[in-house]
Amino acid sequence: MVEKKKLQVEAIGTGTVIDHIPAGQGVKILSQLQLLGTDLRITVGFNLPSKELGLKDIIKVENRLFNETEASELGLFAPQATINVIENYAVRAKFKMSVPEKLEGVFECPNSNCITHNEPVQSSFAIKERNNDIQLKCRYCEKSFSKDIVAGL
Repeated sequence: MVEKKKLQVEAIGTGTVIDHIPAGQGVKILSQLQLLGTDLRITVGFNLPSKELGLKDIIKVENRLFNETEASELGLFAPQATINVIENYAVRAKFKMSVPEKLEGVFECPNSNCITHNEPVQSSFAIKERNNDIQLKCRYCEKSFSKDIVAGL
């Protein structure tokens, strides 16, 4: 008997595919990248079968090409995710995500007394993994926060 392979999510001609997202993290990524409420055509798959993860989420964004810098914050929510930049139905570039060592200007510091709220300085966080949680330490107030607190999730 021949096993038929069927695409779970339709292919896109030009855009970005964020694949190998741990199941349940897709919504956080959509929110963090501010993709909801845009005119972009977005296809999202939740709890799709994956050989590596068991279950995974996938996000396809048509006509928007992500670059490695722009996608670096995804490492906080899906360090094993891959970003595929698609042109003419072919993968033009592929980025493997990982937890970055630092993030600058991406999130506000949750500490309302931090200098970043009152002075014209860009936020800056050092990132550490502790007890299966990712902690962000503010460069200015030196307080540490869970990634979900900093990202406002």
